[in-house]
Amino acid sequence: MKIFTKENLKNAMAGLCAGICNGLFGAGGGTVAVLALERAGLTPRQAHATAISIMLPLSAASGIVYAVGGGVDWHALLWVAPALTVGSAIGAKLTGKIQGKTLKLIFGIVMLAAGGWMAL
Repeated sequence: MKIFTKENLKNAMAGLCAGICNGLFGAGGGTVAVLALERAGLTPRQAHATAISIMLPLSAASGIVYAVGGGVDWHALLWVAPALTVGSAIGAKLTGKIQGKTLKLIFGIVMLAAGGWMAL
């Protein structure tokens, strides 16, 4: 089995970009990962599921760096984390029920809204 295939190197580069974005922006890694995985040939559903699965180690690494540096508001985390956990489970269930084309449309709308929010 060949390790350094073009596909594996593309996936590694997507992971590197996603990791850098996650460290810089907090959650931007998932967005980059979804787009890169779709361009690598995954279906929208596979790209979202794979991106979500890789967010745990990405977020853990970034979170440790921020926590050690004193950047975590532990009181806010106490309230936000349970709600995020429930919301994530609901979102994952919904992703499995939404068609790929619709999922891409929703993703695009959310990205446009997020971009607008960030610009303002």
